[in-house]
Amino acid sequence: MRITRTVGTALLLLGLAAAPAAADDASPSPSASADADAPTTAGTSFRTATEIEQGQRATAGASTGDYLYWSFPADGGQRPTVRATVELPESHAAQTWQVDVYDGLRRRQACQYGAQTRTAAAGATSVEVTCVLRTVRAWSEPWANDPLPGTYYVRLTATGLSTADLGQPVRTSVQADSKDIGGSAAVDGSLAEPLVPGVALKASAEESEDSEGTAAVLSSLEPDDGWASGWWSDRWVWSGIGGVLAALAGIGGYALTRGSGRPPRP
Repeated sequence: MRITRTVGTALLLLGLAAAPAAADDASPSPSASADADAPTTAGTSFRTATEIEQGQRATAGASTGDYLYWSFPADGGQRPTVRATVELPESHAAQTWQVDVYDGLRRRQACQYGAQTRTAAAGATSVEVTCVLRTVRAWSEPWANDPLPGTYYVRLTATGLSTADLGQPVRTSVQADSKDIGGSAAVDGSLAEPLVPGVALKASAEESEDSEGTAAVLSSLEPDDGWASGWWSDRWVWSGIGGVLAALAGIGGYALTRGSGRPPRP
């Protein structure tokens, strides 16, 4: 009975200790709220992409036929979701809008699910497209096309436009959010540096003794808690719990099978 009570108490304590970790994984990552500081313009290329924080709702005025670019940071263990809304002019023919997402190496990333391309019927007031990326991995094989920590680029454009619809004014809004997946997406490895434009130049400038700080840094945004690079995950918690449970099972098995000891007389 004493062994049973001891094991039950240990399991209860381990469950209470693991509950906060599980709650952290189930909740979405903290994101910046939309405010007056949200960008109101969009870039026209990768190099001029407008930087936005996760959770910010960026807006921009444009014309049909333009290529609009934004960028946001995403770290390992996050599953980014990009949503874009286009307010169309009063009179227009049917047109198709598409959102594409590229990583820091400008590799186009496939959408896991979501309406990446959507056609607005003639006279429709707005159209919304969504792209849910695969979970960002802290490390990957060089030949793989897995999402990696760093800057991600969003490109929004219309395809298949009629000549009469080219150049008509539209109003766009883009928002990037992410969900923390947790230890199920953890890998045994990490990048030396996140895939951020200019990060190599920045690192070399910091290491150089005679540098005057003139190296270009093309991206200034990073996650709220910095680049984690995947060194910590809740796998450590569950591995520890498994080790403790195995030790308790061994102690309990020994106590149940050792018997009453040697007999008093041979």
